[in-house]
Amino acid sequence: MRDIRTYLKESGPLLFDGAMGTYFAALPGRAGERCELGSLHHPEEVAKIHRAYLEAGCRAIKTNTFTVGADLAQGDEETARRIIEASCRLAREAAEPYGAYVFADIGPAPESPGLRRAENYCRQADLFLEQGVRCFLLETLPGGRGLRQLARHLKDRCPESYLIASFAVSFDGATREGDFGQTLLRRAAALEEVDAVGFNCVSGPQHLLTYIQGLDAAGVTLSVMPNAGYPAVQGRRTVFQGTPEYFGRKLAEICQAGASIVGGCCGTTPEHIAQAARALAAPRRITVSARAPETPEPRPVRAVNTLAEKLDQGRRVIAVELDPPVDDDIGFFLEGVRTLADAGADAVTIADCPIGRPRADSCLLACKIRRELGVEPLPHMTCRDRNLNAAKALLLGLSIENVHNVLLVTGDPIPSENRDEVKSVFNFNSRRLAAYVSGLNETVLRTPFRIFGALNVNAKNFDAQLEAAREKEQNGVTGFLTQPVLSREALENLKTARGALRGKILGGVYPVVSYKNACFLNNEIAGMNISEEITALYRDKSREEAEDVAAAVSVRIAREAAPYTDGLYLMTPFKRVALMARILRELRDMT
Repeated sequence: MRDIRTYLKESGPLLFDGAMGTYFAALPGRAGERCELGSLHHPEEVAKIHRAYLEAGCRAIKTNTFTVGADLAQGDEETARRIIEASCRLAREAAEPYGAYVFADIGPAPESPGLRRAENYCRQADLFLEQGVRCFLLETLPGGRGLRQLARHLKDRCPESYLIASFAVSFDGATREGDFGQTLLRRAAALEEVDAVGFNCVSGPQHLLTYIQGLDAAGVTLSVMPNAGYPAVQGRRTVFQGTPEYFGRKLAEICQAGASIVGGCCGTTPEHIAQAARALAAPRRITVSARAPETPEPRPVRAVNTLAEKLDQGRRVIAVELDPPVDDDIGFFLEGVRTLADAGADAVTIADCPIGRPRADSCLLACKIRRELGVEPLPHMTCRDRNLNAAKALLLGLSIENVHNVLLVTGDPIPSENRDEVKSVFNFNSRRLAAYVSGLNETVLRTPFRIFGALNVNAKNFDAQLEAAREKEQNGVTGFLTQPVLSREALENLKTARGALRGKILGGVYPVVSYKNACFLNNEIAGMNISEEITALYRDKSREEAEDVAAAVSVRIAREAAPYTDGLYLMTPFKRVALMARILRELRDMT
């Protein structure tokens, strides 16, 4: 058999098969079975599916092993080995009479405590190599983690191996983890051990066609394997309604747009592949006019972002947090914002359902105070309650409302007693969300967001916090709001952060208002550490006396933190806006 590189050069494009998973699930009695176990329990059915695609005209088939990474992640290597051995045998036996290539099919591996994603991929590769497989398809990837390690491992073990890396992007070019396809394509293509790069799943053929037409893929061996269309629910079954004729025509257009490896993903049957084979073999293929290079239109003038401008000018700023209301009475909140702004706050920050308890939406409130009061808001945005679609929709709404600062946090978990009724989303953490927002800044938004992150200076393992903060900076975070500095350890960590991070730092200041408050925070709120020295100051104090202590301690901490910060992040306790206004005025007098 010719080397696959020679095939692509002399006979391309290379047509793959379609979707083993959805085809197998459509067989009588197989809807609830795991497709990959079919290689062990129903080998004749799996072999028949392979032959159907080969009869349809494909010249590359995938092994029935997409989810084997889950077995390895759970420590069940025996099942993984048995599936790979059986699936490789069935695919090779089916492919041999047709002279077709067999590709080891590796789906996205889950992370597990005992087996990192890269290790999982490399272990699968070893099992496939033991079976004599030399071609690999790493597909439906939500990001690039583990790809570099797998590619190098493969070339070290088998220099003649061929590796396709294929990412799953939605029609707007983003993966479910928030990475953008163009970035992933560029990074993967830069790896000399990766032979081809492309996209599969999630999107239908027209959307992937449109998407690749807008990419800079010069010099890349491009692979594109779209779904048959988009899923619909009929009765209790999920079906794909895209017709084979339409799919075949679009796959030919995808080849004309630059792809040299094509095939089908979810919902594509042997008839879809047969229609694609006919379209690709037609003497006169459909000509797709590549989009002419467009002269970029001048981007509109950016909206004013006073908080970002002050920071960029080296001016110290003060952001004050005010909790959103627990009901629909917004009177106190709005009056509090006015008071804080009049006292000198440069921005008002709004928590997103702190400690997992529902409150008025932080982003809606940010829009309201920006529009009605002219105050610069900094809403917190958690990953807990939104998937990527909802996050993007919300960010677009914020930008439309002229809110261009956001603090991205992973978010507190839902309290345990509510988990049976309310589920956290957590599709991604704050670092992944930051990368996604950065991508929107570059590709979609007229005025980019200034992205802030959280930094816990009270963490027991502060080195791990710094490492996470560095990753946040790599993903677009340009500033940090810290947890309250209420101990010598926290101040030392703040000093360390100043030397280790590039971003602006707003040092956290929380006015403890009583001895009881100090004990509660130390014992029941994550990320708080109040020294015994400060706690003792509140013992046996009246409310008025305790507020005097709170103001004095807050101002002292602000002075001590000043050399290591670019400003302050004040947190309002128990709606005590008057206390915060007092502290603000004293701090402004300092500057």
